[in-house]
Amino acid sequence: MNRRPFLQKISLIGTSIMTMPFMLYGKMDFPKATRLKFITASDGHWGQPDTDYETSHSNLIEAIHREKEVDFVVFNGDLIHDDPTLLPQVKEVYNRLQVPHYVTRGNHDRVNEADFEKIMGQTTNFSFQAKDSGILLLDCSNEKGEYLCANLDFAKSILDQFASLPQVFVFVHISQNDWTRHGVPCTDFLNLITSYPNVRATFHGHDHDVDGQMIYRKKPFLWSGHFGGSWGNPFPSYRVCEVGEDGKVISYLKTVKDGTILNGHTL
Repeated sequence: MNRRPFLQKISLIGTSIMTMPFMLYGKMDFPKATRLKFITASDGHWGQPDTDYETSHSNLIEAIHREKEVDFVVFNGDLIHDDPTLLPQVKEVYNRLQVPHYVTRGNHDRVNEADFEKIMGQTTNFSFQAKDSGILLLDCSNEKGEYLCANLDFAKSILDQFASLPQVFVFVHISQNDWTRHGVPCTDFLNLITSYPNVRATFHGHDHDVDGQMIYRKKPFLWSGHFGGSWGNPFPSYRVCEVGEDGKVISYLKTVKDGTILNGHTL
């Protein structure tokens, strides 16, 4: 197979940001016994004109059902494409999953908070525990589709509650740094997240053409490409994360089409 080129490692003077090279398929060190396994996929854009959004969603659900022992799925924003009346439709599609699912609100999910909660069954800022892991889902937009920094007060309150857990995973649709073309500069958020030793990774969507990892203060921030929409990487993809019984945590990106592992990281 054609190997994806390594990203050039870049250190930016005066910051703690750098890009990291991908692991190549075949060199990943999988946990011997997996305690927790979850999937995150982003940017389905249900209802976007001139896209086959029904097929892209069906293909993703089939790919998830091919995976073994998945504990939950997070759809990390841009669930729909601008029209609020589409949200009940995509919720019905998500309900076809045989595992629990959760969501974040993205900039194309232009639904008010009350309707979002009523339809999706959770608030736009939300948290839960899965086995011994804390899961933090953060809002980063509004009905206007603006790019916003996450709510620091909510994030801190939940991270404090989760402080005794072995690991915490954070999900927010828009990158909270301008290290991508479509990110927003939210240094206070980055500093908050990275101040908690048990935060193992933060997962983003939004940038359809980004599917790797970046590091801030030794903490990983990962992207999942996209599985729908009209632009970005030519291969629809989703990201898997596994927590081993021994505490080892890995994440890897897979193609929706046939499950090929495109890149992976130890977190």
